[in-house]
Amino acid sequence: MVRRSSKQEFVVIGLGRFGSNVALRLEEQGHTVLGIDRSEHLVQHMADHITQAVALDATNEDALRAVDMASFETAVVAIGSDFESNVLTTVALKAVGVRHVICKAPTYRQRDILLKVGADRVIQPEIDAGRRLADELATPNLLEKLTLGPEHSLVELLMPHSLAWKSLVELDLRKRYGVSVLLVKRGDDLTVSPRADFVLNPDDVLVVLGRNERIARFAELS
Repeated sequence: MVRRSSKQEFVVIGLGRFGSNVALRLEEQGHTVLGIDRSEHLVQHMADHITQAVALDATNEDALRAVDMASFETAVVAIGSDFESNVLTTVALKAVGVRHVICKAPTYRQRDILLKVGADRVIQPEIDAGRRLADELATPNLLEKLTLGPEHSLVELLMPHSLAWKSLVELDLRKRYGVSVLLVKRGDDLTVSPRADFVLNPDDVLVVLGRNERIARFAELS
């Protein structure tokens, strides 16, 4: 198989709405993308937009070996409603030697099954989107949230006005709220690991790290 040079090489299996968007975004970022689907129509639709698109049955180990699947570091299994195919594809990918397999699942039960049969990571787009929306509604000043395991998160939020014009040493946020300020965004300027004498402005954006319950309490400040 001939591939152009790129930062990384990815396989996306399942070229429906979710899979096609993953493949297109990876391609836009300069990576090599092999798209796979059983549907000739979906493959033809994607053929001109990604490095290569192939119609085959990804549950078949021989078919995967025929496209040199083991040479890819990461595969994204974006199969939609056919959970049996999702599971069988995951098993086949690990059997042919793909090191990192990421799957999509709509339920916790399906997630647990995929992890047991070899998936290295399972994402749940609808559940994750619902949680993000709930966070946004409950905490209007929360801009972005990156979950770091079950107990900790990294969040970007608007600076509470009650903290304005005070230095970090005065505020002592780690002691009072259990959060650490890693970065301060002030317009186009970024201050990484701000010093203790750094004074916060009302329009600053903070990137903080902490336990989820501590961050929630801190984000409620006005």
